[in-house]
Amino acid sequence: MNATERTPADLLSSALAADPARPLVTFYDDATGERVELSVATFANWVAKTANYLQGDLAAAPGDRLALLLPAHWQTAVWLLACSSVGVVAEVGGDPAGADLVVAGPDGLDAARACSGERVALALRPLGGRFPQPPAGFADYAVEVPGQGDRFAPFAPVDPDEVALVVGGEELTGAGIVARALADADAAGMPAAPRVRSALPYDSWQGLSYGLYAPLAAGGSVVLCRHHDRLGAEAAADREASEKITFRAPPAAS
Repeated sequence: MNATERTPADLLSSALAADPARPLVTFYDDATGERVELSVATFANWVAKTANYLQGDLAAAPGDRLALLLPAHWQTAVWLLACSSVGVVAEVGGDPAGADLVVAGPDGLDAARACSGERVALALRPLGGRFPQPPAGFADYAVEVPGQGDRFAPFAPVDPDEVALVVGGEELTGAGIVARALADADAAGMPAAPRVRSALPYDSWQGLSYGLYAPLAAGGSVVLCRHHDRLGAEAAADREASEKITFRAPPAAS
């Protein structure tokens, strides 16, 4: 980390400058058999398109509150970094009724309708596929985002000392996310440029840190596993070997 890396978006910019071709987020869904691997460059491109959509079409501004009703998923990681890029506060599992806009997966659509602002739905289908029929009252992320620009510049500078994330009732600034992610990586004994396997949900700081922020801050990558409990022990061991895992996230805190 250097002095210019004050937000998660800054960390992503540094990773892109250092080695755009290396893997950053690998996602498995063991309920569907899906595997997606995104290099730093591909992930950053998704973030740029999503940030342009958020800032442009959705007219979101720094300080706006976005209720994020999504599971641990590579597209959730994209939205978290897009919010950081714009300065929008990502409220993980937040109350849509009190949010300026909401982003939801299939399981969160009913709750998301309480939001009076813009509503975006994600099908969470393999390869970022769209809904067969867009949910009424929602924009389909997979339809809206591909045509967005590949480069992003915020209309207003993002203040790293403003609140950027709310999770588990705790508010964190952009600078606080970076500092805490680095501290987590150090305290956990992550090796240099770790390849982290995480099966934790994204509903707590622990899950977000091991499943995104700490590997990014430490110059590494994450293998994000959803429905990992459906994988047998032998298959799990084979995956760790094939993915060259160097650090395994601990079980969720009870």
